[in-house]
Amino acid sequence: MRQHSPLVPISLLDIVENDLDCLDATSVLSTQDFPGFIKENYELHEWRHATAILQHDFPIEYADITDVLSRLRLRKSWLEVGGGNKTELSKWIGKELGLRGWNPKNFDTKISVDGKETESPTHEIDCFKNQIALEFEWNNKDPFYDRDLNNFRLLFDLRAISVGIILTRCDELQQIFNELGRGSSYGNSTTHMSKLLPRILGGGGAGCPLLVFGMKKSLYDPTH
Repeated sequence: MRQHSPLVPISLLDIVENDLDCLDATSVLSTQDFPGFIKENYELHEWRHATAILQHDFPIEYADITDVLSRLRLRKSWLEVGGGNKTELSKWIGKELGLRGWNPKNFDTKISVDGKETESPTHEIDCFKNQIALEFEWNNKDPFYDRDLNNFRLLFDLRAISVGIILTRCDELQQIFNELGRGSSYGNSTTHMSKLLPRILGGGGAGCPLLVFGMKKSLYDPTH
């Protein structure tokens, strides 16, 4: 498969080359309605009309996301240190979305067959509001993407969410990590865009509308 360029916002090329029946090419739509800052500083991908659903059916949540992402900067001081259980970047995102009513969310899900219930656990969503689920993957091991997509698939099938969103990093940020002497902490087996897209194109999210934001190096702020 041809390597996906982090500089191309949305392309049908990978879908055509992979001939994936699970993804209809018409489900990859334009994201040109996003604010200019978002289009310039994030790599954008969507499937199954996620942007249209978010803009038209969930305008408040759309406004929340675009506002927070428009103010997000990758501060040098945040990238120079390890994050432990939670990085300063993830704390900032959680705080800013939390002020707008987004909170971590656990779902109690069960499967019932002939009156017999079986637990069908899902993992906690990082940020959730009004049927919109957002996961932030900065520097986890890349199988976390499988977990996120499977969670979105299950919750969408159960009508618990309408759109799944993943905020992650673009491959090009590796240049900055290397310059800061942190390159080894952000290895090839960690979460970045080129690890996510093949999983989505392979049908990992099934029927769930998906929206992906990839943070570009243009968001890097070397002064703070």
